[in-house]
Amino acid sequence: MIIQESLFEGRRICLAPLDLEKDAEIEARWTHDIDYLRLLGADPDRPVSPARDKKRYSVLGQELDNKDNEYYFNIRLRQPGDGSAEIGSPTGRLLGFARLHWINWTNGNAFISLGIADAQERGKGYGSEALRLVLRYAFAELNLFRLSASIPEYNRVALHVLNRQGFQEEIRQRQELHRYGRRWDIIYLGLLRDEWLERVAV
Repeated sequence: MIIQESLFEGRRICLAPLDLEKDAEIEARWTHDIDYLRLLGADPDRPVSPARDKKRYSVLGQELDNKDNEYYFNIRLRQPGDGSAEIGSPTGRLLGFARLHWINWTNGNAFISLGIADAQERGKGYGSEALRLVLRYAFAELNLFRLSASIPEYNRVALHVLNRQGFQEEIRQRQELHRYGRRWDIIYLGLLRDEWLERVAV
């Protein structure tokens, strides 16, 4: 498969590297949004300070330098460079994150996670566009064979977005998560490279 488009730039957003100076303060603000944190998974919610998040970024950067099984991107709006919608710079406003992690190179497997943090920016298609970029990077550039994702049952938007890109439910851990005064399932989904190729070839 020949990639003729930019690996990291979509029509409106781009996958950008982590920026210690710019992003720590913004991401620290995200941790004060309980609804956003609960869309991501089962970890206990807690707000963090910009200083603590900057420290986390610093440690993460050092870890990524020494690992070959983690790929971290931040999702940014593209900034028109000359008034054209086609030309942009990856220095736009931070929208969220995209991760490929726990990559098992021997078997070509990885987990994917993605989030649009600002509630006002959700529902605009940025997450879908970012997901398409990450899938193309994972399958066409890294030559992975399979991607997995885990989603709380109540995150119906994420389930819809993943299903539209071909992810299929494979495992349902019943009543794994206690949130909003009741118990919820955790849903594990998977997508194979051949399934992705069939969809992008249409």
